[in-house]
Amino acid sequence: EKPQAQQAFRSEPRNLTVRMGATAVLRCEVLRASGTVQWVKDGLLLGLQRSLPGFPRYSMIGNPKRGQYHLQIQKAQLEDDAPYECQAGQSESSQAIISSTAWVNVLIPPSKPYFEVDMATPWVAGKEYTITCIVPDAKPVALITLYKGDFNTLYGSVKAVCYPSHFFYFCVTSQRVTAVSSDNGRQLACHANNHALFRPVETTMTMSVYFPPQPPVIVGLEREEVKAGKMLVLECVSHGGNPLASLQWTKDGEVLSTVWEENVVVQTTRSILNLKITPADNQAVLCCESVNLVSPSPLSVSRKITVLFEPAEVMLLGSLTAIEGQELNLSCYATSSNPPVQIRWWLGYKELNASVGDNGGMTTMSNMTHRVSRDENGLKLTCEAFNKGTHFSKTQITELNVYYPPQKVWLDTPPQDVPLRSGTTVRLICFSTGGNPHGTLTWFKVSGALKQTSFDLGVARELVLVLTASDNMATYRCDARNEAKKTISAHAKLIVHFTAVSMKITTKQEELRRGQMLTLECQSGSSNPKANISWSLGSLRFGKAQPPRKAQFSGVSVNSFLSLNLTSQHHNQRVTCQAKSPALEEGANTFFKLNVLYPPEFSTQQPTQVQVVEDDMATIPLLVSANPEEVSCIWLHRREKLVKEGDLRYHWLDDNSLEIKNVTRKDAGLYTVQCTNDEGFDQTSIMLDVQYAPSVKAEKDPVFVNLGETADLICVADANPIIPDMFSWKFLVSAQETQEDESGLLTIYDVTRAHAGLYQCTANNGIAPLATVDVRLVVQFKPELQKGAQWRKVASRGDGTSTAEVVCQAEGIPRVDFSWEKNGVRMDFANPRYEERTVREGSYHTSTVRVVNVSAVLDYAVFSCTARNSLGEDNLDIQLVSTNSPDPPSSFRQVDATHDSVTLEWIPGFNGGLQQRFRIRYLWDQVASFLYMDVFPPGAATFSVTGLQPVTTYNFSVNALNAMGESGYADNNAVLTITTKGQFGVTPRLSWHPPILFPLC
Repeated sequence: EKPQAQQAFRSEPRNLTVRMGATAVLRCEVLRASGTVQWVKDGLLLGLQRSLPGFPRYSMIGNPKRGQYHLQIQKAQLEDDAPYECQAGQSESSQAIISSTAWVNVLIPPSKPYFEVDMATPWVAGKEYTITCIVPDAKPVALITLYKGDFNTLYGSVKAVCYPSHFFYFCVTSQRVTAVSSDNGRQLACHANNHALFRPVETTMTMSVYFPPQPPVIVGLEREEVKAGKMLVLECVSHGGNPLASLQWTKDGEVLSTVWEENVVVQTTRSILNLKITPADNQAVLCCESVNLVSPSPLSVSRKITVLFEPAEVMLLGSLTAIEGQELNLSCYATSSNPPVQIRWWLGYKELNASVGDNGGMTTMSNMTHRVSRDENGLKLTCEAFNKGTHFSKTQITELNVYYPPQKVWLDTPPQDVPLRSGTTVRLICFSTGGNPHGTLTWFKVSGALKQTSFDLGVARELVLVLTASDNMATYRCDARNEAKKTISAHAKLIVHFTAVSMKITTKQEELRRGQMLTLECQSGSSNPKANISWSLGSLRFGKAQPPRKAQFSGVSVNSFLSLNLTSQHHNQRVTCQAKSPALEEGANTFFKLNVLYPPEFSTQQPTQVQVVEDDMATIPLLVSANPEEVSCIWLHRREKLVKEGDLRYHWLDDNSLEIKNVTRKDAGLYTVQCTNDEGFDQTSIMLDVQYAPSVKAEKDPVFVNLGETADLICVADANPIIPDMFSWKFLVSAQETQEDESGLLTIYDVTRAHAGLYQCTANNGIAPLATVDVRLVVQFKPELQKGAQWRKVASRGDGTSTAEVVCQAEGIPRVDFSWEKNGVRMDFANPRYEERTVREGSYHTSTVRVVNVSAVLDYAVFSCTARNSLGEDNLDIQLVSTNSPDPPSSFRQVDATHDSVTLEWIPGFNGGLQQRFRIRYLWDQVASFLYMDVFPPGAATFSVTGLQPVTTYNFSVNALNAMGESGYADNNAVLTITTKGQFGVTPRLSWHPPILFPLC
């Protein structure tokens, strides 16, 4: 044996610095390692396995045979920045040892720096700004450098101020800079670096600096003298500036244009001015101004222009129209020109003397006085402006107009002694001759105002009149007059028949009330001839007139009185008064609207009952009238006043009708409404009928009935309304349905076991939702035992080592009880070799007798099972026999046949106490011996024989097999003859033959 020795460190871990994401290895090598070696991180044991489960980036590497347990940390993270120790545990031969503590220092590269600088609005050249660059999350502290332009210009390398934050440093540096125009559009960069990076991280931003533009220049004006009418195209150009300058043109301080275009590429702004020169532009000063957001004041350039022009117009001033014998005072004026002009006058072909007016400055004026005569009417008067030096001449020619009065006037009118009906259109024509100009014809009504509806017909004027009462016996005058200011006239008078010019109904009673006697007076205005007065109220006609009296327009007026006994039905009706003259087809009328005050009255159409479905909104209408219409109504239900605060479901409409939201059956009943106004009180009652969907329940569930008796299933509904045929039942049986008020009855006669089950009663009164309830019908019958072949035998070895179960199963309601006999003697289940157990599932009851250590001598016997309940009993003998070959199947039959297959079915016989299987035997005329096919799965009682030939007759048989042998063939060795179908859907004509029985050999 080797001598025991103390374990020791050959190499211990040392402090280590690593960049984040790199791999760090802490060395640990132990001499004579006999204890377990593991690493401790910040007091936490990392584990004994070299793969260090739970720390996916940690593992121990190196050759363990040499005692190497180096700790490898992959993809170093900030969480790895901690103290580490390598420990070798105590062993039988050595004490535990712990290495010196080694720190792993993880270097974190700085995050992307960002600026804190106000660049929401551009800088202005010449102003000072503060740039702050912030570098978060660095370890160790970051070095921050600012650059501008192409990064060759150092903006500043100011020492950053750093603040510790958990494991990181947060570094900030600031620099004060003065903005210059050359900085516009240049990049400002912030670089951040520390020992964790090979190249610095950076962030950039583009500087935007505003600065003023250069002074503008005007291009396109070579000379200051310009002819009027010329189109000047001038261009104003401004260079530089950020933003580019805005330009505007002014003329003598008035803005002409504020439109310009910018060329960002060459940094210029241009504005084109298209100015058509007019004489008014003479000595005008054109100015172009440029300015941007940071200009201290606008920069401008100005040019003065001199315009050469002729007079734009020669004008004759003064009136060229005069009454014969008057003097004309005229002036001829030539508008401004450069140079000025001279003026002379002509009347026809005769030059007139004139006095020279103002000829100094830029305009020329000449004055002339002349007395006119009738013979000079229509002669041409000419004013000529000329300049001998420039050969300029321009004239203004007009015609002299001399006024003199008309000579004669006469009328064309209807006969003045024939009456005309009011509303008739008549034409009065006035004619005149002579005068310059022709006389102006004007119609006047002597007793009234000037008529305006007249038509000028040259030397005639037609007055169209639609006759009214005021035209009766009125005098019309036609005046002929022109600018010579002398008038001559003609006159006419008409007789007009007209209806009453006014109708008025008055009463002395200020307020009208139900039951009062009202007296109305109808006053008919002037009419010609006298009018007759009549009254009407609805279809009634009545009234009596008073004697007539003289009235305006040379007519007469009539009065009449009417008395009424007022009722509420008169309110808002119109009483009409009509005045009609027998000589005229039409008449005049007016009406008096009755405002009858009466207390509230309920309409004959007021409903006495309102129906509503539960949970809907019930609206109880209120058809009440009253005057005044301000009616106050209160509602009572079950003698209690309804208020909105008492139940938020109540809502009163503007007409005092009542709305009840989410109405319930409790809201049903008689509602009384009492209405009051200033005239009195009235009340009425309305019945609210709340209809609701049915709810239904079974009167008895479940319902028990004996087989063959009559079953009554009853469900009871709570519903409104109760309607005929409200109930319906669901179950697949025939039964008689009846209804008695709120109860539904389903009667089933001669009940059979098929009637048992769940019945559904549905109540439907036309209001959703339907209501349903389930009623279970339980049919009671005496026990019926299962008696097939498999139930009559039980097999077991009789060697005293096996156990047999004799099973008896009965169906019956109510509860079925079992009793057993063996060979006619009642069985004693106190014997430990016999044990009975009964299981009940619904109507099925199963009794099992377990025989332990079956003896051929004692137990091969007939066990008799008796099942009984209150309605009767049933018996079955079950034979316990020795295990043997199975019994033959029975009821062998065909299920289906195709062109190449046949499907067969049978009932298995007793299996002999062992698991049995089945075999099909078949034969057809083209084979010499039987073919056999085992049925799969083994216990199946249905099987398809495939691979057969179309239109071929086969003989089939089936038997059973178990471990002890096989049975005979089914149905006493019967043979089933089947012919397959034809292929492609062709079915042969086949005849059926009964099975042929083959004797067993």
